[in-house]
Amino acid sequence: MIPLRVYSLLAVGVVVALALYFLLRGKRKTAEDLERERREMLNEIGRITDGAVVDVHEINSGTEKPATMLIYHYDVAGVSYEASQDVTYLRQRVNLHSCRLGVPASVRYDPQNPGNSMVVSETWSGIRG
Repeated sequence: MIPLRVYSLLAVGVVVALALYFLLRGKRKTAEDLERERREMLNEIGRITDGAVVDVHEINSGTEKPATMLIYHYDVAGVSYEASQDVTYLRQRVNLHSCRLGVPASVRYDPQNPGNSMVVSETWSGIRG
């Protein structure tokens, strides 16, 4: 009798634990959501430095529409960085025809991690050309 009660309580506990796990874990964020949150964070805490656009490059992956990458460089505390930003969904904020080699840009970067940067977001654009 006692083992039957222990096993039934154990089974109920496992079912309750699984139910709580599935209810509380929430929806997983997509890559677009994570990138948007990164840009929002940089808008809030980012510092601005001078940089320049190096190139605009479209990458065909064979699926969907091609990704548009904005390649730029900047210096922070004597260290040079070259980075790229996917601006596929920010095309209304970027004039791709005016982005050519050497166009000046303001780069917003994370002071704790200067390699984490951006040139354009939904509410801000650092392209000055």
